[in-house]
Amino acid sequence: MNFDLIVLGSGPGGYVAAIRAAQLGMNVAIVERENLGGICLNWGCIPTKALLKSAQVFDYLSHAEDYGIKVAKASVDFNAMINRSRGVADGMSKGIQFLMKKNKITVIMGTGKLMKGPKLAVTDADGKVTEYSAKSIIIATGGRAKELPNLPVDGKKIIEYRKAMSLDAQPKRMVVVGAGAIGVEFGYFYHTIGTEVSIVEFMEQGLVPREDQDISKELGKLYTRKGLKVYGGWAVETVDTSGKEIKVNMKNRKDGKTETIVCDVVLSAAGVTPNTENIGLEELGIATDRGYIKVDDYYRTNVPGFYAIGDVLATQALAHVASAEGITCVEKMAGHHPEPIDYNNIPGCTYCVPEVASVGYTEQGAKDAGYEVLVGKFPFMASGKAKASGHAEGFVKVIFDKKYGEWLGAHMIGSNVTEMIAEVVVARKLETTGHEIIKSVHPHPTMSEAIMEAAAAAYGEVIHI
Repeated sequence: MNFDLIVLGSGPGGYVAAIRAAQLGMNVAIVERENLGGICLNWGCIPTKALLKSAQVFDYLSHAEDYGIKVAKASVDFNAMINRSRGVADGMSKGIQFLMKKNKITVIMGTGKLMKGPKLAVTDADGKVTEYSAKSIIIATGGRAKELPNLPVDGKKIIEYRKAMSLDAQPKRMVVVGAGAIGVEFGYFYHTIGTEVSIVEFMEQGLVPREDQDISKELGKLYTRKGLKVYGGWAVETVDTSGKEIKVNMKNRKDGKTETIVCDVVLSAAGVTPNTENIGLEELGIATDRGYIKVDDYYRTNVPGFYAIGDVLATQALAHVASAEGITCVEKMAGHHPEPIDYNNIPGCTYCVPEVASVGYTEQGAKDAGYEVLVGKFPFMASGKAKASGHAEGFVKVIFDKKYGEWLGAHMIGSNVTEMIAEVVVARKLETTGHEIIKSVHPHPTMSEAIMEAAAAAYGEVIHI
């Protein structure tokens, strides 16, 4: 069978690329070995948010009296939470099936291997191999949990994020290794429903170590106040799973101090590694670097006819990045002239409580890049909407170039900030300056006022602090 385009992988990069290509008039096929929607819809972005919402609702009920409401004591039905999450994921995957039919995209179930042509050999569940040819093939096979050498995942005592979303029973004690988005989100979920949680992070900055330092400090303070145990700058040396209890042996990277944590399960949340093995890259001579596929600004590999997007690249491993790359890739393929993606204007969101959202330079990153900066912060403690909602923790921090007023970055921690960060992304795209934000009237009372107030603070014009 011949196609204009075959997409290998149906995650948020692959299925979005396929749909946009179909809109542009291409005859498209998409190949998937598991479930349409990839990791994001089935095991990542969507089902984790369903779990986090369950934890948040339980947290609300547990503190209902703070809002003048008396309710019977809330309790957790762990299996019901897991089942709800799986149901949400299943519904989203069925939605992708609908979109494939709507856009007349051929869905081929099986495991694909790249061949010269370009061609793709697909092995189905029965072992039958069928070859498909196309003018172009996009590699969108995504990523998986990175496995550390001293933390071998066995699916029982040492687990990764997929298992953490489908455990049969709630553990009493959990150690989370890695304090990025995955680690702090699962840490919040399990702690909120009653599991004793310790989070161990190799980087000395602690929680969410890629964020601005002020954000890491604030989240660490709030997590510690909630009762989670946070170990920043500790290395896991060994994990003893020989007994009924698990012993996690750690060493402090600064002073060499050692400590052992006893738990029931260890969650390995040390990041993502690309799914680029055994798909034919070597045979075709497609260039890679540390396992990541090398591409140009329009996602062309060094071998004509083959493209790559998403987590197989060394760009941010985020669903919205993969989708944007897919759209840019196929538009260029179709003869359009899209702008290359500005990876310094990609928002990052972490859906723990409080939420974390950021875009652009950190304060230190801006200084390292040679900018003289103006920094403004506005605490949600001074926000009427935040106080009224009962979520006054956190702040908005903004960074401007002192010379021209360029908006270099923004960093937020607080309730619903993942819904607020898009304002900054759009403003930076439109080259909006600090004074333009100050003069853009924001509605009152809202959480988003904090962006305007933080900008005003950077210029010494803040009103409410």
